Amino acid sequence: MKLLTGNDLKSGAVIWWDGTGWSLHVEQAADVGGEGDVIAAREGAARRVVAAYVVEAEGTPQGPRPLHIKERIRAIGPTVRPDLALRPADPALGEWVI
Repeated sequence: MKLLTGNDLKSGAVIWWDGTGWSLHVEQAADVGGEGDVIAAREGAARRVVAAYVVEAEGTPQGPRPLHIKERIRAIGPTVRPDLALRPADPALGEWVI
């Protein structure tokens, strides 16, 4: 599974491609397959995202989970202040585990 991530051009927030637009929540991210670079170029040219890139992920019951620790930290927020971590969009999913 491949996900597309980058930063929102206006706010700098970490965002994930959800198939039709961008989401703050990795669990809403869509598998971009081999189209990630094409989507990244199009969205970058439209000035909706900056520094977009494709990451490897695995499917879980809570949604996609990036394989690399860097992207997992980007997905949920700071590890030194769990109270500042981004919570899943659906509270029924519980807490994300790095």
